[in-house]
Formats: sequence, structure tokens, C-alpha cells
Amino acid sequence: VSAGNGCGHTLLTPHSGTLSSKNYPGTYPNHTMCCWQLQAPPGTSLLLAFGDVDLEPSEHCAHSSLLLTDPQTGTAYGPYCRNSIPSAPLLVTNSSTVTVLFNSTRHRSGRGLLLSYATSQHPAEQVCRRGWMAGSPDPPLTMCFSVYCPAGCKNIHGDIWGNPSQGYRDTSVLCKAAVHAGVIADELGGQVTLSREKGITLYESAFANGLRSKRGSLSEKRLVFHKVCCLLSPACDDVLEVVAFNASSWWHEVDVLGQDRAWVAERAALSTTGHSWAAEPGAEAAWLELDLGTRRNVTGIITKGSSEQHDYYVTSYHVSSSRDGKNWRPYRGSSGQEDKVFEGNADSQGEVSNAFIPPMVARYIR
Repeated sequence: VSAGNGCGHTLLTPHSGTLSSKNYPGTYPNHTMCCWQLQAPPGTSLLLAFGDVDLEPSEHCAHSSLLLTDPQTGTAYGPYCRNSIPSAPLLVTNSSTVTVLFNSTRHRSGRGLLLSYATSQHPAEQVCRRGWMAGSPDPPLTMCFSVYCPAGCKNIHGDIWGNPSQGYRDTSVLCKAAVHAGVIADELGGQVTLSREKGITLYESAFANGLRSKRGSLSEKRLVFHKVCCLLSPACDDVLEVVAFNASSWWHEVDVLGQDRAWVAERAALSTTGHSWAAEPGAEAAWLELDLGTRRNVTGIITKGSSEQHDYYVTSYHVSSSRDGKNWRPYRGSSGQEDKVFEGNADSQGEVSNAFIPPMVARYIR
């Protein structure tokens, strides 16, 4: 939990999380405070990674400070500020409970703080920041390696370059790129496996899982994420064949020449040229249904609008699945608490990818 008027981006889960001061990485405000209570499962201990601690210097960090305390043992770490920084980027505690206290008085400079944490069950923590985990040598080319990404890296400051099919520039924010690639869910974090391979001349921009990557130029090395292992077969990411399409309704358009054109469900296939599927104008709770012919493992979805004479696209949607076409189960994602709302398209031209974490096993998708 967190409390106070100086809290920035915060996502805390029992196994990992990310927290930052208000306005990070901009200058943190005057006269603010935030207190975060971190609680890991019993029998585990917390590992805290200092992604960035940039508080205006003062004697004994009296004006702005970061202080960590272990209520179980009475141990204190800090206070920290710019002239009194942590001695190591990773703090290994012997406690499952840690209190993080940040406060500021009047000051002029400082980005504030960015911290992430995991438990002793995930010792290979990757900090929510640029570069590799401090102290780890760069992995050799094409060598496969694994790191743990804490929850909450999606909304940290920093750019990602590339997309899942191209790989990612090696200066990308690694864990943020893992969310973009669809190998972990931001609300949970998780272990990721990747390799470092030869780069490419140009990275195209792509929107996936609520994140837009940047178009970029030459990179000598690139990061390639693997959803299963280093020997992942390309067939694992094959596009599933749709046997039949169905929809709640479709639009029968009559153009200026009086000719009828049907925006039927079958035109929803991503490879279709010309106009797409569109529900009847004014229809509420419209749905599109895909029949995969047999039960399949579905790992994600790609959507695109229709630019054929009309600038049509879907901005957000829910997903349901069924094994028999009669009983439907809403997709709730990794949290499992409420129906997941997927972020769709912002125009009719680009494609948007969303991963299903965990995947669905179903014959019918709505």
C-alpha cells in the first residue's frame, strides 16, 4: 500500500513491484511525502533495486531523503539523497516487510526516485531502467539468458525500439520491451528469456499491449524475447486459421450510386483487402465471432481498422472464449479479478497487437 501526496507511479504486488516519486523523472515537488509498505509472502525476503535515486543534496539528507526500514528487525537503510547514495544498486534484506519513506522540503533540483523490488524467490531481478542488471557482464552474442522483471515496468520513463518480429534495440528498456513483446503481463511481471543477436538497419514503430515502440536506426545488437525457450519454433507464433466468421450484425451500405455493399463478418480477416466487417449502425454490444475449427492455444490478437472509403476502427474491446459455442467465458487476464479491456486502434491504418497472458484454449473467440 502507499499513502501521501508525493507518490508517483506505483504498482505493488506480493511478489514484485515498482514505485516512483511524483513527477518522476521530472523534478519532484516541494513539501511532499510518500510512504510505501512492501509486504512479501511469509518465508521470503525482499530484494530492492535502486533504479534511480536523485534527491537534492543536503547535510544528512535533511531536506529531501529516502529512508527504508525493516519493522521486523528494526534495521534502517539510509537516509539517501544525492550526496549519500546507496552503496550498491541491489539491497538484499532479511525481511518480508519493508517500509519505504520519501519526503521533501523546499528544493530546486532532483528527479526523485525509482525503485523496484522482488522476493528471494526471484533473485535475478532486472531493474526498471536502461541497461543490464548492474554487475552482470554483457551476455555473448546469440547466448540465451534469463532475467526477472518486476511488475509495473510498463509506465516507467524510457523508450523501446522495435517489435516482437524484429527484436529490440539493445538500448531499449528491457522489461518494458518484454511487456511490449507480450511475454509478461505488466500487472504481474515475471521471468523472461531472451538472446542478444546481430542487429538490423531499421526498426519500425509498432503498437502492442498498450505500448508504442519508436522507429529507430541502426543497432549493432538486438534483444530477442522467447516465449518458451531459446529453441522456440517459429511455428509457435503461426497465425491461426479461422474456419468461419459470425457476427451480431453487419452493415449493408448503399453508396451514392445506389449499389449495395455488405460489410459481412467474413470480411473481418486481417488479410482482407477493401472494406472490412462493420456492425449495423447504431447496434449496441456488437460482437464478432471466430470459429477456429477445433480447440487451439490462442496467444494473442491483432486488430486493424478499415480505411476503405471510411475511417473505421475499434478503440477498445472485450474478449470471450468458448469450447462449444454455447457457454462463454470472459477473458480476465493475469489478474483474474475483472474482465480485461484491450486497447485497440487509434486510426484505421496501423495494426495493434495484444497478447493473452495466460493464453486461452478455445475453439470459438468473441
